Parts: sequence; C-alpha cells; structure tokens
Amino acid sequence: MNLQDQLKNLFPEHKPSKEPVKKEKSTIWMQDDPIICKYEKRKGKPITILEGYTGADTDFKKLAKELKTKLSVGGSFKEGKIIIQGDYRDKIMQLLQEKGFQVKRVGG
Repeated sequence: MNLQDQLKNLFPEHKPSKEPVKKEKSTIWMQDDPIICKYEKRKGKPITILEGYTGADTDFKKLAKELKTKLSVGGSFKEGKIIIQGDYRDKIMQLLQEKGFQVKRVGG
C-alpha cells in the first residue's frame, strides 16, 4: 500500500488537485558583482557589515529585514549598508548564497 492509497483511506472525500505547485520568484534584483561581507568592532562590540549592493534601496532593506529575522538579531540599514549586530559572517554568507547572491568575505 503506497502513500496515495493510505491518504485515500484516511481522507476519502478529498480530491487531489492537478495544479502544479508554483515556485515563488524572488522579487529582489540579483547583481553581477559580489556583496562584500565585513567584520568590524565598534565601541568594543562586533558587527557584520554588508555593502556593495547595486540594486534599489527598497530591495536591500527587504534583504536586511529578512536576514535580521532569520538570524534573530538586531541591525539597521544606513547609507547603503546593512549593519547586523554580532559576528554572523558565515551564516549570512550561506543565506545569501542560497538566495543566489555572490558574496565576498573581507577581513579575518
């Protein structure tokens, strides 16, 4: 008995849809040049800075919000840079590469 048969037994009145699942397209503009991921200390506290995005500021703000949410950290968007509180270079680079961005690590 395969999975489809088991589901039919559990939910006899359910009719499976024939529509293919649509993949959500990224609305953020992808660029050719890599985004630079830097590490600094300001006032003794570590921060991660992302810069070098050539798209619209609104797209970069969306990306900043998404990164802050996924990492559960604070941060801000100032002067075309994303500033994340803490040293999260590896995690940020991995998340951006999964989204299709090229990332270059600078410093340390």
